Amino acid sequence: MLETLRHIVQEVNAARGLEEALDIIVRRVQDAMQTQVCSVYLQDGNNDRLIFRATQGLNQALVDEASLPVGEGLVGLVAARGEPVNLEEAEKHPSFRFLPGIGEEQFHAFLGVPIIHQRGVVGVLVVQQAERRRFDESDEAFLVTLSAQLAGVIAHAQVTGVLESRVLTGAVPAKITGVPGAQGVAIGTAVVVSPGADLYAVPPREVKDRRKQVRAFREALEAVRKDIQVVADNLGAELSPEDHALFDVYLSILDDSTIGAEVVGLIKGGQWAQGALSQVMIEHIRHFERMEHSYLKERAVDVRDLGTRVLTYLQAANQEPRAYPDRAILVGEELTATSLGEIPREKLAGLISVSGSGNSHVAILARAMGVPTVMGAVDLPYARLQDRELIIDGYNGTVHLNPLPEIKQRFQEVLDQDAALSKDLESLRDQPCVTVDGHRMPLWVNTGLMADVTRSLEQGAEGVGLYRTEVPFLLRDRFPSEEEQRQIYREQLEAFAPKPVTMRTLDIGGDKSLPYFPIEEDNPFLGWRGIRVTLDHPEIFLAQVRAMLKANEGLWNLRIMLPMVSNTAEVDEALALIHRSHEELQQEGLTGRLPPVGVMIEVPAAVSQARLMARRVDFLSVGSNDLTQYLLAVDRNNPQVAGLYHSLHPAVIHALEFVSDASRAEGVPIGICGELAGDPGAAVLLLGMGYDVLSMNATSLPRVKNALRNVTVKEAERLLAEVKEMESAKHISGRLDRFLAEHGMEKFIHNPVA
Repeated sequence: MLETLRHIVQEVNAARGLEEALDIIVRRVQDAMQTQVCSVYLQDGNNDRLIFRATQGLNQALVDEASLPVGEGLVGLVAARGEPVNLEEAEKHPSFRFLPGIGEEQFHAFLGVPIIHQRGVVGVLVVQQAERRRFDESDEAFLVTLSAQLAGVIAHAQVTGVLESRVLTGAVPAKITGVPGAQGVAIGTAVVVSPGADLYAVPPREVKDRRKQVRAFREALEAVRKDIQVVADNLGAELSPEDHALFDVYLSILDDSTIGAEVVGLIKGGQWAQGALSQVMIEHIRHFERMEHSYLKERAVDVRDLGTRVLTYLQAANQEPRAYPDRAILVGEELTATSLGEIPREKLAGLISVSGSGNSHVAILARAMGVPTVMGAVDLPYARLQDRELIIDGYNGTVHLNPLPEIKQRFQEVLDQDAALSKDLESLRDQPCVTVDGHRMPLWVNTGLMADVTRSLEQGAEGVGLYRTEVPFLLRDRFPSEEEQRQIYREQLEAFAPKPVTMRTLDIGGDKSLPYFPIEEDNPFLGWRGIRVTLDHPEIFLAQVRAMLKANEGLWNLRIMLPMVSNTAEVDEALALIHRSHEELQQEGLTGRLPPVGVMIEVPAAVSQARLMARRVDFLSVGSNDLTQYLLAVDRNNPQVAGLYHSLHPAVIHALEFVSDASRAEGVPIGICGELAGDPGAAVLLLGMGYDVLSMNATSLPRVKNALRNVTVKEAERLLAEVKEMESAKHISGRLDRFLAEHGMEKFIHNPVA
């Protein structure tokens, strides 16, 4: 069973579209289960009907024609119940309904299982037999297992199939749902960001200079042939003649009379060389993957490798400075900090990432930059969106393709309202954040790029609560030297002086891996990251701390913060290294005292030991993004569970108050530098808990300042007491929205776009 399942799933995954995927399913299931009929019905969400979409054994002329309402007939019963129906004599069941012309009157045994994706029924998979018998448990288990494995593939193919046939080829509007990454609205032109040498990420593109493209392809082919010949010659003495013959096979695959001829044919038809190569190589890869013989199946790897090598040369030959349109919207499978750094900031209007969630690193950077972003748009056929007009709704996490004029007008109005609100809040820039009853709340910013500095100061930032030192590391192809780090840190400290700047020591691992220091783990967020990495590599930690201390000379506005701490031993070890660095630099002539050192509270273990941590350091700072992730056991980068990630979960609220109480008991200042601090409603709760400093992205600062200047500490404390009795994030979020509305701040309520 497992082997059969693997083969079917593999074939369906390799299908080029929904029709091919459904055809594979009905043929392979009929064959595997030795039944006379296998059919697939898919739900049409527009009219709540189940459409007869594919069959092996029934009347194929009625495919896409026959249908029945959900809840009607046996197929409708399966969909309505969301569970299997297994009958020996289907026609005797009270829900049985005869569909004229479909040809199922001779079949008595019936087994239907629901195809469920993200808790919703997207279709029904059915097998039927003329013999009156009940399908046994193994049959039912096989079909249920197959349905569960294919549900996501079918749902994705169904959406993208409609998009490609109706939306991308015409002017039919469509809305793709993802996850909110950074609030705001963007209307602009798509710029597809493709990862290097990925055959599956090459967008189709038509060209006029076909001869130039053919010439580029043949030059790339010749370069790969030479590479293979060099490798073959180098290994000639170490391989047997049989093994050495494999290189001849590689060279023959690239022959002009085989794959090469197919690619040239597509180029001459108007396709650019990279797209033609991608199309041909993927076709051959799928061909090999479908083969039964294991040796032949493994040749798919060789074909993929060859195609990737040729593509690498084609991309290198096509390296030209990219021209970005005004109001460019970057679209890609997985956007990175590097891709953000390649486009001029004045050209960037928005971001769409197929992978990731609203709390992945690139989304946090986008919020810091004030760039509307949608993450986890898994159904978006991103490779085909180049130069298309798109609308990003960063409030609700949706992308609009081919928007109708009235839709575009509505979003333009929201854009204008956002701009007007930002202008209204400009007057607060030089005003202190003081509550109605006179309580002072310093508002700091989270930074990582020099571009953040100007924006932060323009918004009235009073300091930096989190400088992400890993960002300069991420933007390089090697570890920056101590002197390079000193210069980078000095720029940050000078830009904000005399305001305090809190520099977090290197926090890599999890979703932030360095290309030159890869960390391969099955569960990276519970693995080697943050302080664990730098304590295991004290040479990295010492160089960074020395660079920070040198950069602080004469400015004296540095604060050092330790990430991902889970026990007091880590704090003690890190403090010993910091003191050692300081003493060594004093011997070299450094003046000044050791700057304040603090700990980030990001994991449940640190929450419970908050008082012990506070006794060792000068300040505590909660990282609410990771704390939420670890408390709720939700990977914040996984769009499949994004709906479970909520920083207003009651467990998070209680943990935040516990840490605040612990810090005050020890007389140590407490701040928070997670995204929660940038939410106006949540900021009122944090005020009520007694937090001393809120640090957020620069875009959120004016909104939070406005909110806190309209409340009293007593009101915040009463709101906190009320919220602590609530049982869900939904109720807490709703109460915060009502609180804002009661205080005349409806403009800060979530999701202004319906």
